[in-house]
Amino acid sequence: MKITISKNDAPFPVTILHLEGKLDGTNYESLIEETGQVFADGVRDLIIDLDQLIFISSAGLVAMHQIALMFREEKHPDPDEGWAAYHAIDRDRGKGTQNHVKLLSPTRQVLDVLEMTGFNSFFEIFTDLPAAVASFHQTVPAMQPSLS
Repeated sequence: MKITISKNDAPFPVTILHLEGKLDGTNYESLIEETGQVFADGVRDLIIDLDQLIFISSAGLVAMHQIALMFREEKHPDPDEGWAAYHAIDRDRGKGTQNHVKLLSPTRQVLDVLEMTGFNSFFEIFTDLPAAVASFHQTVPAMQPSLS
């Protein structure tokens, strides 16, 4: 799998990881390491571009979960723990979508896996880069004072 990194500074600074090829047991740790370096460099909003990713295995899903936990600044299970790490994904799915990691343009094959495993409810998925970038900084209107 090939990983390239780009940045989008307008209107908000967001880092984009572009994945190309297959994400599986042979390379999922390199994705975790690469993302860990990006996080250590101070990046807090991340888009993972999947439009060139043709396959994702269960190990790839573990990597995506590890990245989500990293960006939530939560302790994550060691991926070498095998099924324990995979079961942590299942327990974490009910916490809602990620605020600091979004997915962009998954291929049909990858989207099918995300839907089959419930990851489509774990990550917000976008097909438009500007919409994905804007989603990090959407403002919620302040509550209006009560007139009564």
